[in-house]
Parts: sequence; C-alpha cells; structure tokens
Amino acid sequence: MKALLLENIHACAAEALTQAGFEVETRSGALDESELIDALEGVDLLGIRSKTTVTAEALRARPELKAIGAFCIGTNQIDLNAAAQAGTVVFNAPFSNTRSVVELAMAEIIAMARHLTDKNAALHAGVWDKSAKGAHEVRGRTLGIVGYGNIGSQLSVIAEAFGMHVYYYDVEDKLPLGNARRCESLDELLRSCETITLHVDGRAGNAGVFGAEQFAQMRPRSLFLNLSRGFVVDLESLRDHLVSGHIAGAAVDVFPEEPKSAGDPFVSILQGLPNVILTPHVGGSTEEAQYDIGRYVSGKLREYAQTGATTMSVNVPAVALSKSPGDTRILHLHRNVPGVLARVNTLLSEGGANIDSQHLSTKGELGYAVTDLNGALPGGVEQRLREMDETIEVRVIVGE
Repeated sequence: MKALLLENIHACAAEALTQAGFEVETRSGALDESELIDALEGVDLLGIRSKTTVTAEALRARPELKAIGAFCIGTNQIDLNAAAQAGTVVFNAPFSNTRSVVELAMAEIIAMARHLTDKNAALHAGVWDKSAKGAHEVRGRTLGIVGYGNIGSQLSVIAEAFGMHVYYYDVEDKLPLGNARRCESLDELLRSCETITLHVDGRAGNAGVFGAEQFAQMRPRSLFLNLSRGFVVDLESLRDHLVSGHIAGAAVDVFPEEPKSAGDPFVSILQGLPNVILTPHVGGSTEEAQYDIGRYVSGKLREYAQTGATTMSVNVPAVALSKSPGDTRILHLHRNVPGVLARVNTLLSEGGANIDSQHLSTKGELGYAVTDLNGALPGGVEQRLREMDETIEVRVIVGE
C-alpha cells in the first residue's frame, strides 16, 4: 500500500508507516482540489493537516482511497459524509495537541494583560518604558470560555490554577471542572467576563458566530482570543473595537484565509495594531504535540489498513478488533437497513465459507461488519457481496 503525507506532518508518521511496510511519499505544503486528485493516483492512505480540503469531487475521483488521517483536531476540511459513502474511513487526533493550545492561550492572556508585546517592541526600538500603567495580574480576573470541549475544559483547570474565575458557555450541557461556572447563554458570558476566548469546533453553523453584536456586548477594555477556527470571527468588527479601545487586546491564531505553505505572504487587517498578538496557526505546533499526533494518527491508519479496526473513526461505525486477521477477514461497510448481516452470512454460507468470528457496529445510516473466516474466501463471494444493494465498500484482508 502507498501513503501520501502532506503539510509537514511529523517525520515519525512516515517512519512508522515505512516500518510497517507502506510506501510513503511526503510533501511539505497543502494541495488544492485538482492537485490533490492528481497526487492521489495509486494512493491508499492520505495524511493532511488543516490546509488541504478533501472534497466530494476528490473522493469520487479517487474511490480507491481507503483512509484519511487528519493530523490535527478538526475535520471540517474533509467532506465526512462523502468519504463514508466512498468507503473512505477518516481518523483525527482529538486529544494530542490540547495541552499545547492551552499553554499558548494562557501565555497570550498574560502577555496581553501585561502589554508584553508592546514593551518588547519599544525596547527593540530603543525606548525604555518602565511603567505599571495598564499592566495587570490575571489572578482574580474573570475568564469566559466559549466551547467547553477537550481544549476549553483543560484551559478551565489551568486558568483556575492561576487564580482566575472561570465561566464557560457551550451549546451542550457540559459538566464543569473545578469551580468553573456554566453560563446559560453567550450573552451572559460576555457580560460577566473580562477575557473571552473561543474554543469552538469547525461545524458550519459556527461560521460568523462572533461579530459586531458580540463584541459590543463584551465588557469595556476586555481581552479577546481566537485559537479555534478562522471563519467564526468577523475580523473587521474586531478591528473596529480594537481601534475604538472597547477591546483592550486580542490574540488571533487562526484566520479565514491562510497561506498554504510556510514562507507564503500573509496579509490581515489586524496587522500593525498595538497589543494584538498574531500567530500563524501554531496553537498545536509544538514538538511534543506534533510528535504525538504523528504517532497516534499514523497508528490509526496502519491499524485500519492492516486489520480493519475503526476505533475512534469520525465518519464510520467503530469496531475494535483485539486480534490480527486469521486466514481471511472481510470488511463490509454498508447502509444500515434491516437484514444486511443475514444476507452477508447467507452469501458466505452458500459459498461454503466457514465463519470463525463476526463483529457488527452501526452509526446512523451506516453499518460496518467484520467477518473472520477459517480458510480462504470462496471464489465469487466477494463479487456477490459487492453487488448487494446495501453495500458501500468491501475489502478482504488475507492473513499471513
């Protein structure tokens, strides 16, 4: 099998896949749709980060693609439904870089509260500006977290250890950690806190969720951070409130449009504003996080390719497999309608196959059956499985 890894994925991923017997090609930058379709010729496994978009058209053009690994948290850059319908399994790294993002958020909160970027710029310009004016401790101040998932909840704990009073708002009813307080609405959160930080996911409904109305509701001289998704914030509104002084500082790590490769030019209306920290989408970019992401996602891709296990997949039913394939393993992704497993077993029985074990898991409109056989798959049975109306994809793994 062949794997294609894009966007400077940590070298440990390529090493792990190569050691497992895969042919691995790596490329440093992101690819657009047409470039991706060309690059995917003959590729079984694709690894991307946040810049490459995998569209339904690309998936239709390369139906032989078996799995995609998003070496990051978000998967909104992949058409997950189209991938499932193409029989392409998608994995991500939901936990590996949370600590890195949390540490950056805390660092930026402190930097803005102390005007460290302004002091740094002044000293580099030869100006000695030793003054406490406008500088504050974060201890005792209020932090409002929008989105209380893996990152937001961990930030809650760290911020509380710094002595901050933590409030959060999430569309789902999440259990508070420590002394954090849940707000019933975003409006309540904005009225209550001096620092607002966004940690929402990439679902389409979050586009433009934070704009002029939300900035106006924030307390005067508040701090604002966005380390989640670029498209959730109206940057023009943020700039207006920074220029007016209503917002005292901002830290932005993600942008609606980002360069595809390191070294490409970048332009933003936030450039040049005092007490504004701009970083090039590096929230999860630490050596530790990227190593762990590379190790984790490459492991999921390898495990699926070799055994058919889909544990932690984001778009197909999860089947955990405790052993490697025996003589023959059949992977059958299908539409979740009554009687599919019975028809699969009838076809196997009619062909003279001897079933050793079987696993079935369903998720919404999809079902995933893994069947181990004693002996080889009888001739013609694979084709008959493919011809079932409910079949999406069939793959056969032959044991060593």
